[in-house]
Amino acid sequence: MSYSSTQINKYLKSLQKHLADEHPDNPTLANAVRSFRKMDYVGHSMGLLSKDESYATCVTWWPMVAVLGTFSAGKSTFINTYLDTQLQRTGNQAVDDKFTVICFSRLNEAKTLPGIALDADPRFPFFQISRSIEEISATGQERIDAYLQLKTCPSENLRGKILIDSPGFDADNQRASTLRLTQHIINLSDLVLVFFDARHPEPKAMQDTLAYLVSASVNRADANKFLYILNQIDVTAQEDNPEEVVSAWQRSLAEVGLISGRFYRIYNPSAAVPIANPHIRERFEKKREEDMADINARIRQIEVERSYRIVGKLEQTAKDIKNRVVTKLNDMLNQWKNKVMLFDGIVFGLLGIIAGGLFTMTESWGTLKAFPDELLQGETSAVVIAAFLLIAVIYTHFTVRRTVANHLLKKLAVELGKDEDTYKQYMRAFNKSTAAYRPMFLSGPSGWNDVTEQTLDEIINEANDYIQALNDQFTNPSGHGKENSQV
Repeated sequence: MSYSSTQINKYLKSLQKHLADEHPDNPTLANAVRSFRKMDYVGHSMGLLSKDESYATCVTWWPMVAVLGTFSAGKSTFINTYLDTQLQRTGNQAVDDKFTVICFSRLNEAKTLPGIALDADPRFPFFQISRSIEEISATGQERIDAYLQLKTCPSENLRGKILIDSPGFDADNQRASTLRLTQHIINLSDLVLVFFDARHPEPKAMQDTLAYLVSASVNRADANKFLYILNQIDVTAQEDNPEEVVSAWQRSLAEVGLISGRFYRIYNPSAAVPIANPHIRERFEKKREEDMADINARIRQIEVERSYRIVGKLEQTAKDIKNRVVTKLNDMLNQWKNKVMLFDGIVFGLLGIIAGGLFTMTESWGTLKAFPDELLQGETSAVVIAAFLLIAVIYTHFTVRRTVANHLLKKLAVELGKDEDTYKQYMRAFNKSTAAYRPMFLSGPSGWNDVTEQTLDEIINEANDYIQALNDQFTNPSGHGKENSQV
């Protein structure tokens, strides 16, 4: 049974068809959509997902390159050069303070669309992001345009992939939301280009920005997808010791944790400072060409990385639900049951003492001993007391259930910190498992049973099969078979 809303269901069917048409000889990604739909069944059954959500929208199905950095670091100029068109505004000041998603279009002209085009379309990386931005939630949907925009471009270099140009970090008056959105695109991207401005005289003055751009990435399992680029390096050719400028940046990056990884040095020839010394000019041009060749090669490689990323996300999500989420929910439910029984015992004991006092004061013990026939025909006071106690017991029990559940959720919120998305999943699932209609004696979280566990096992096995299929497509240790297989 599928719990998906009509909109999500329609999107997943469309996505599956598109991927099948895009790669007719490689059904891996189209099949992965089917596996994500199976995992949605588990998520909806357990309450981890709402009916209008899907695990398939937590990944981007097109290869994605994020371009981050400080204002005037040359991000937009780099993008314009890569696309061979003047799409993004450039300048030394903050010329673009929004996240710009750039995708291919068959139209012969570039188009700029409002942020709602991204927020309402599950094919793009900012689907329903307005729910997560407090400023937008408080002031209305139109506020999304203050953060996001979609641009289309007919550049062939863009076909089959998405670029994201981010606002700079130096003078951002929406910093909290900018950092949140930046973390969101970092998580979804196949490649992250982090730009720094070689013209900046003192990298140590940017320590806060450096700490965020670098420290947030160095301890990640996918840290190899970050490329650190010192742009406009041509200005250092005028220095007595141009290598010292590079060394100063490398030291600053090392101070915030970047002690490994490739450090690129590039500049835009059309906007470069003239280099009079031919030997220095030749050395700078050679270095730039080598580094640009490496960067472009990595961008081309993301098509392959995209496939492994999506399959890896499928497998990891299934394993997380089975091994981490279920374990955590079981632990919380055990705590909840123990505390509810403890408080029930205390409260019911107090109610028993109160009941004893009331029966003594009303001299109803004799009627109570004759229960049930005599009680039903007996004194009105005894009936009223009995009814009151029954109502009090029921009300108290369910109040204790909800109070203890809310207390455990508050502890979980503190434990998870700023990871709001994970908290929402746990909160929905835990509330479903502790709902008033669900008996306490049931073991395990709501929706977790042999069928859902078997479904996750099937998904994990399917993910392993997909990885094997990708390996068969992109590797050939024996050297036999087709030559020059395409992505």
